[in-house]
Amino acid sequence: MSRLLAVLSLLLLSFPSSVLACACGCGVFEVQTGGMLPNKPGGVAFLEYDETNQNKNWAGARRASDDANGDKRIRTDYVTAGVQYMLSRRWGWRVELPYWNRRFVKASDADGTIGTFDHGSVGDIRVRGVYTGLSEDMSTGLTFGLKLPTGDFENPNFDRDTEIGTGSTDLLLGAYKMGVLVPRVGWFASAQYDQPVLTAAGYRPGAEVGAAAGVYYDAFRPGGVLLAPLAQAIASNRWSDSGTASTSQASGYRRLLLGPGFEAASGRWRADVSAGFPVWQFTNGNQLVASEFYRAAVSWTF
Repeated sequence: MSRLLAVLSLLLLSFPSSVLACACGCGVFEVQTGGMLPNKPGGVAFLEYDETNQNKNWAGARRASDDANGDKRIRTDYVTAGVQYMLSRRWGWRVELPYWNRRFVKASDADGTIGTFDHGSVGDIRVRGVYTGLSEDMSTGLTFGLKLPTGDFENPNFDRDTEIGTGSTDLLLGAYKMGVLVPRVGWFASAQYDQPVLTAAGYRPGAEVGAAAGVYYDAFRPGGVLLAPLAQAIASNRWSDSGTASTSQASGYRRLLLGPGFEAASGRWRADVSAGFPVWQFTNGNQLVASEFYRAAVSWTF
């Protein structure tokens, strides 16, 4: 069960709250809820793919007319490579290197002509420390680190809130807890706060807090392969952007997401897939949102 918890955490904690909507443009992946929950010293390398298609205009708590928003569609493919290594049963570190490929469809401010723009770039790298000394079995821990301004935020065809990078250095603080409800049924919970501290070129992305919780069942083991379904809920709140380059009146949101997931594990290898569906969301002003979210990941322990 401990191995399953480590991999379920990759599913839970690599499914950031910000991937599920956008703050006017979309602060996708601006907040993550931590990192892989460790269960022993050693390392894990992983590769993850996420996809979002933000094509519905939203205002407040309901669908709004597409004509009220000059942004028409933001489709993004995310590939993230990462490594987490626990130096001991108390201390470890985690690094994530994302690459984004984004298509942005918007209306011209001058004459309303619809334009389509594509851009791919390395995103904002995240570096974290992990502390698991709060409990003997490593089931409770803290994460802390920085989001670095490595992503491109100067593409002329994108707005500051739709750029791949934010240009900001952010402080990341998180906590997690996992446990067992009954035999073969476990639970997990995590939260993280993202606070921009250094900003660039007149744009300060909104601070964000995200929390996630879920349960899993690990009784299926055909042929020695672990198959485990799970269900989770993710809630997030992002405050409005600010600065001369921001669109503060159309940024910031609150949202609740529910979603299923599934994992397969054998030996050192793990693979998982998940989907998410917003059941409630509230946006400040007109913003593009997605109806569903998908991810897949594979990891290897060493």
